[in-house]
Amino acid sequence: MKVELFRMERKSGCTLGMLRVDGEIFCATLENSWLDNTPCESCIPVGCYMAERVSSPHFGNTFEVVDVPGRTHILFHAGNTEEDTLGCILPGKYHGRLGVKRAVLDSRNTFNDFIKLTEGVMEFDLFIVDV
Repeated sequence: MKVELFRMERKSGCTLGMLRVDGEIFCATLENSWLDNTPCESCIPVGCYMAERVSSPHFGNTFEVVDVPGRTHILFHAGNTEEDTLGCILPGKYHGRLGVKRAVLDSRNTFNDFIKLTEGVMEFDLFIVDV
């Protein structure tokens, strides 16, 4: 399984992108802005990483992006705005707004669809690219 995150737009407080799975666009994404890879505050650096299936005490069955220099506990999980990310990757059906904040919408359902899509997958390569 090949998963690519294309970062397309940097806005105040967040980074908007698209997630492609095996060559097909799967969903929109939202991450924190780039803040020098600061844990819990920044998106992770562009690069290739391994994502491993984990059971998070808070988010349950998900994937953790591992081997990010100086970082741990970077998860895929449901959420809508930069306040929900803590340095993680939020999937959503599409980009939009919640009040004045940029957001991904229908995140819970999209995250559940991602978990269904990856059923039986224990790890995958994640390629993160700035467009």
